[in-house]
Amino acid sequence: MKLEEAITKRIYDLCNERDIVPNKLANMAGLPSATIRCIFYGKSKNPGTRTILDICQALNITIYDFFNDPVFKDSELEGTY
Repeated sequence: MKLEEAITKRIYDLCNERDIVPNKLANMAGLPSATIRCIFYGKSKNPGTRTILDICQALNITIYDFFNDPVFKDSELEGTY
């Protein structure tokens, strides 16, 4: 799995757990809804750390909580260059 796919999956799962749709997450995080849509639909190949931090703060979790998930423990995880 690619890193950006793992990040997208994690955000999707967190939203699903909280019954939050992409537009609501964008509003909560103070991000353009297009940014969240691009992440959800795989158009964003490298979501920035600031974007991830804004999402974490909106969901009231830490960066550690975000990345402390089995999806990131895959030894086959690869980045895109």
